[in-house]
Amino acid sequence: MTVTAIVGANWGDEGKGKMTDVLAAEAACVVRFQGGSNAGHTIMNDFGKFSLHMLPSGVFYPSVKNVIGPGAALDVKALLTEWNELAERGVPAPELYVSERAQVVLPIHRLLDELEEERLGERGFGSTKRGIAPFYADKYAKLGIQVADLFDAKRLKLRLEQCLAPKNVLLQHLYERPPVRIEEIMEQLQSEAKLLRPYVSDTTFMLQEAAGKGESILLEGQLGALRDPDHGIYPFSTSSSTLAGFASIGAGIPASSITKVVAVVKAYSSCAGAGPFVSEIDGAEADELRRRGGDAGEYGVTTGRPRRMGWFDAVATRYGCRMQGATETVLTNLDVLGYLDEIPVCVGYELKGGIRTDRFPVTAKLEGAKPIWKSMPGWRSDISRISSYEALPEQAKRYIRFVETEIGIRIATVSVGPRREQTINCP
Repeated sequence: MTVTAIVGANWGDEGKGKMTDVLAAEAACVVRFQGGSNAGHTIMNDFGKFSLHMLPSGVFYPSVKNVIGPGAALDVKALLTEWNELAERGVPAPELYVSERAQVVLPIHRLLDELEEERLGERGFGSTKRGIAPFYADKYAKLGIQVADLFDAKRLKLRLEQCLAPKNVLLQHLYERPPVRIEEIMEQLQSEAKLLRPYVSDTTFMLQEAAGKGESILLEGQLGALRDPDHGIYPFSTSSSTLAGFASIGAGIPASSITKVVAVVKAYSSCAGAGPFVSEIDGAEADELRRRGGDAGEYGVTTGRPRRMGWFDAVATRYGCRMQGATETVLTNLDVLGYLDEIPVCVGYELKGGIRTDRFPVTAKLEGAKPIWKSMPGWRSDISRISSYEALPEQAKRYIRFVETEIGIRIATVSVGPRREQTINCP
């Protein structure tokens, strides 16, 4: 049996979507186990370039069962929009299964997310304003709406009454906005429920059966280890666990069934959103790296905002891989660095008081931390058309092995471009 979690080791934007798409060719199921439409996975294939926010990254294979697990934040509107976009662009209708236990992102969640970020101003957390924090707050306050609730009008109304009561107080007295009417949300949810109904099922039973039969299952994570609310750069984190340890919970399968954890790592650093980012660079140096990064530069898939840029951070990545329990890593975007004579790498931090460390500290100690740099020779060539490890320039192979040594986890695969075939297996 092969159950593989594909997760990020950094701040997100590592290339998990591409690697899920690559590995999905041999998978029976691909599962979104946490997060919502607040981050996107970019995939390039024969159908074109796609940005998936809600759909699992296995949707381009007709034989794959694509699952929205109970741990995900289901944005029904985003899901249906993406579904229709696939059809419009000639992608065969994928198999889609939505857990009846998944909870729904409501319009009030998006509204509160926007209003709170606006209220915080410069003290904000860089929210995508997709309603994620208010959604998970409701989930753990037991005020959430499960997918199954959408098909029982009496129950749905009762649940919405409980959910909206405290929010309308906030709207009126904190944000000075009019209260939200239950009838408006009821109408929208019931309309969306009719379109969603064909895909709703007991995915927990389905996945447990598949795991029991030894079928290959991919558990697709969103964001990265440093955005985890317990182990990341809190409070500049997301609101659900981004770690592989949560994957079994968010999917609904036994923890013991996960036999492989693939941590995806970028060959340099990028960061969308606020928070400490020790290896960050700015000015022309950052602009050049951002412009060259990825297929269309380093801009947020969800927001379009320019990402903050930095060189590879061995301290943060080593920590992220350990928190993920990585059994192997994938190094992405290696081709982007081909323009450099020398490649800086952050190998340690200097904290307040001149204290040096190679351990990733708590957020309070990250404030004011400075990077300790080591320089690696560049290869000054385009490697995006190279298809074997042996054919890579010696300096590129040296960089791969240096990163592997620094993070302490085997690099099994290197990505040298956004397309499926631009993937190299390492010895």
